[in-house]
Amino acid sequence: MRSQSVPTSQLAGAGRNIAVESRESVAERDSRRDRRWNAAAYHRVSQPQVSWGKKILAGLRLRGDEVLMDAGCGTGRLTGELLDALEDGRVVGVDISENMLAAAREHLRPQFGSRIQLVAADLAHLPFEQTFDGIFSTAAFHWVPNQKQLFLSLWHALRPGGWLRAQCGGARNLARLRRRIDRLGTTPRFAAYLAGFPTPWVFHNAEEAAALLVEVGFRETETNLDPALTVFDDAQTYSEFVRTVIVRLHLERLPDASLRTEFVDELTRQASTDDPPFALDYWRLNLSGSKPA
Repeated sequence: MRSQSVPTSQLAGAGRNIAVESRESVAERDSRRDRRWNAAAYHRVSQPQVSWGKKILAGLRLRGDEVLMDAGCGTGRLTGELLDALEDGRVVGVDISENMLAAAREHLRPQFGSRIQLVAADLAHLPFEQTFDGIFSTAAFHWVPNQKQLFLSLWHALRPGGWLRAQCGGARNLARLRRRIDRLGTTPRFAAYLAGFPTPWVFHNAEEAAALLVEVGFRETETNLDPALTVFDDAQTYSEFVRTVIVRLHLERLPDASLRTEFVDELTRQASTDDPPFALDYWRLNLSGSKPA
């Protein structure tokens, strides 16, 4: 396995240099499909994720000189707000998607320059050891299949005394839409491509998440679930959001554009009959913990 060094000069500050090595098995083999995120569309439609993340940001108590990670930074909309809260601090934005990181770079570098570094890595195999004062994340953890390895990776990336504040999809998240996706995937039009397709998400309840945090070494843990019903204005905005954010991996299994359009159109048609129409029954899992000093 060969290693590729990532320049660290951009994050030299406050007496700290961050050394990064990204392994090919992560950056090449494990992340190929995740690089195909439509970053431009995600940046445009991800206001629900941004609004949830702002609630987490509002609860942070920062000195202003910390070195922080934005784990699953996406296109950097919240990373910029995190940097705004750090007068003398630095942020490393980590995402498995090169497309997302390219958009984040374009979005963040002109304003924040050397205070932001962007790294392509799998959150379950982070190339950091005792590097960060804190880790922030929103709408990312439920995409990682091995949840224990995820939290262990985050724990190793934190300095002693460091903290984790995060939010992701939790138990009951999108339950109605997931049932519809499963049913539609077994119909004659789609069964050849989607029947038996494993769910790409992991949605824990608060007790399961707390047990995992404690198991890998976090202390002062708190977990809870919040409902976050999200209603879209019309069929077009609902359809674009579902296509871009939720069923991306399902659509990749369909062989042509017409089938992909048909799949999303049927989910949108079913959502039009809901009360209220075009609503997604989101549930957010809030997570916090600290690494013993």
